Formats: sequence, C-alpha cells, structure tokens
Amino acid sequence: MRGLIERVFQLEAHGTTIPTEVVAGITTFLTMAYIVVVNPQIMAQAGIDAGAAFTATCLSAAFGSAMMGIIANYPIAVAPAMGINAYFTFTVVLGMGVPWQQALGAVFVSGVLFLALSLFRVREWLLNSIPMSLKLGMGTGIGLFLALLGLKGMGVVVASPVTLVALGNLASPSTFIACGGFLLMSGLAARGVPGAILIGIAAATLAGVPFGLVSFSGIVSAPPSLAPTLLQLDIAGVLRLSMTGVIAALFLLVLLDNMGTLIATLYKGGLMREDGSVPRLGRVLIADSGGAIVGSALGTSTLTSYIESAAGIEAGGRTGLTAVVVALMFLACLLFAPLALAVPGYATAPALLVVALAMIGAMGDLPWDDAAEAFPAAATALAVVFTFSIATGIGLGFITYVAVNLIAGRWQRISGAVWMIAIASAVLLAIE
Repeated sequence: MRGLIERVFQLEAHGTTIPTEVVAGITTFLTMAYIVVVNPQIMAQAGIDAGAAFTATCLSAAFGSAMMGIIANYPIAVAPAMGINAYFTFTVVLGMGVPWQQALGAVFVSGVLFLALSLFRVREWLLNSIPMSLKLGMGTGIGLFLALLGLKGMGVVVASPVTLVALGNLASPSTFIACGGFLLMSGLAARGVPGAILIGIAAATLAGVPFGLVSFSGIVSAPPSLAPTLLQLDIAGVLRLSMTGVIAALFLLVLLDNMGTLIATLYKGGLMREDGSVPRLGRVLIADSGGAIVGSALGTSTLTSYIESAAGIEAGGRTGLTAVVVALMFLACLLFAPLALAVPGYATAPALLVVALAMIGAMGDLPWDDAAEAFPAAATALAVVFTFSIATGIGLGFITYVAVNLIAGRWQRISGAVWMIAIASAVLLAIE
C-alpha cells in the first residue's frame, strides 16, 4: 500500500511523508468542516430538503476533493462554494422565483460549459483578460453579501421601513449567543487555532440548549436519503434566454473564485513555477468541472477549491494525498447527520460573517490612486450588496468599468472579454 501511495502521489519527490499528508488533510478539513452545517441550511432556504442537502454536501465535497487529489495531485480541497450557494438561494431561487430544480440545472449547464471552456483553454483567456481590480471588487462584493446575510441571521440587523435596516434586539438569547459565537470564532482564528469556525458553531449551539433553542435527535445515524434531490435537476427548464444571465453569472463566479484560490494556495505552498504558471493546470480544471457537474446531480450548488486548503499546506501538505484525506473525512461526516442538522441558524450565521470579513480584506489591494480601476471595483462591491444580487452587481461593475475608462480616455485598457461581458450584462439588465 505504501508503494502504491508513493507511485500515485510522488511523496518523496515533493519532500513529504504519509503522516505529514494525513495531518495536513485533517487540518484542512477542520478549517472547512463548517460547510457541512452551513451549506444545508442555505440550500434548505431554497426549498431543498435539509437532510438530502447534507448528504449531497458531504458526497460532493468528497468526490471533488478526491478528484483534485488523484487526478491533479494537489493538496487542494473542493466543496460547495460559500457565496455561490448564497447566490443560488437568495438571488436565483428566492429573488428570481426560479424553482430549485431549474437552479440545479443551471449549475449543471454552467459546469459543462466550465469543462468545455477549460479543455479549449478559453477559461484561462477569460481569467487573464479580466482586470485584477474587478476580480477584487467581485470578491469583496460577495463578502459584503455574506456579511449582510450573517448579520441578519444573527439578529443583529433587522428590516426597517424608515431606515431600510436597523439594529436588532441584542438582548434576545439567540442574538446574544450568536454575537458571542462570532467573537469566539474571531478570537480563535486570530490565535491560529485550526477549526476556529467549527468550534464557534459548536459552542454557540451548546449555549442555546438551556434556552430551548436546540433540539437534538441523536449523534450518529445512517445518512439522510438523497432521494429528494438526486437527479432532480431540470436541465431542459434552463435552456431559455431568461436563464442565460444565471448560467453566465455562475460560470463567472466560480471561474474567479476558483482561480483566485488556486493561485493563492499554490503560491503559498511553493507549487507554482517561477513564471507564475501552474503545472497540471488542465487536470485541476477537469477536477473542478467534474465536481460541479456531480454536485448538481446530487443536489447542491457549484463546487470550488477552498482557500482553507492553505491551512493544510501550512501544516506540510504538498500532494494530492492531503486532498484524499479531506475526502475521507467528509465521507465520515455522513454518519453524524443528526448532530449537524440539529445546529440552529443563529449558530451558523456568525460563520458567514467570519468568512465574509476575510473576503472583504481584498479591498485593501485595490489601486486607490487610480480611480479608473478602483472606483468600478468599489462600485461592483456596493452594487452586489445593495441590489441584493451578485449577478446584477457584477454586471453593473463591468458596465461601470467600461464607461469610466472610456470617459477617462483609457479605452486601450478594456479587453475584449470585458467588452463582451459588459455588453451582455447591459442587454440582460435591459430585458429583465
């Protein structure tokens, strides 16, 4: 067995060992395990059975991570993407009134498109053509979007007919505990504790027991049935003009999110070439695309590489064995469905806020001395949260970038891909 592992993952060539890779995989899993609790709750708000969503989350994350490890041999974990799952539920299903079956169909179609464009290297062209400022603006916008959802779920922010939003009742037990959970997660993260978010969720859940806010139905059981979501995606229903924007937004979101994560984590692990290129990139893209397609068939939103993989790389992970260990951990999670499904919304809402704050930090990298770059990026971020639509915000951001740079006389900065996305966004906004 040791010889087979060495041949598949080339541990010696990467200067690592099986124990190191196992520890790295467990470390990565602990930092991202919150997704098995948070994602089913977000999917449930779209009308998807929470139990089936839990099973789909675990299975899709296991499949995607195993694909990344075995095919691409990288220590990168894959799971349903935070931000994109919010777009799926709050923008597509609840905002646009699209049935969740059709929304899953859109995830499938965008995954197939993702795979096709990856094979023909169009995906790389698109990524390289989009200005870094807009990439940062999109990441920040999704972060702000998640922050608003998190604050609302915590009860810190409530609707107001006069001021649009207002401060909630901080004396409410659930809100008070949620705020404590956020502070605990943040403090543990600042100390570099692996699994800080998961520890905070567990602590907030237990704190709600005396107040009757939690209902436990056990710890271990057979995994919930996938029947409510398995192969329930409606592909034919999304093959119409009105769904073009949804598919394009899903594609663009996962393109930027995934490549940004890969660049950051592989650079940190010293796994990139000196010229910045990524070895075996084609295999990485196939693993991503395959994960998205399988995830939609199981019943969850688009998968992507996880920035939390950096924790495992920091712990010494250098090969795909790290990702395979993560996959095995997700499979083990299937036995703990009652425990995961008992976690209340007020306990997971702080996790959204913690993830959001990490994403918002991208704004600090904007070239603020160049208004033609910084202002459209900032406008993108603001449009995402204030229109409560990731797709609309991104579209307005591209339109703003083109307009501002034209007025500034810097038309040469505008790439063909940006023109294409801006025009398509303008048309879609006009016909909505």
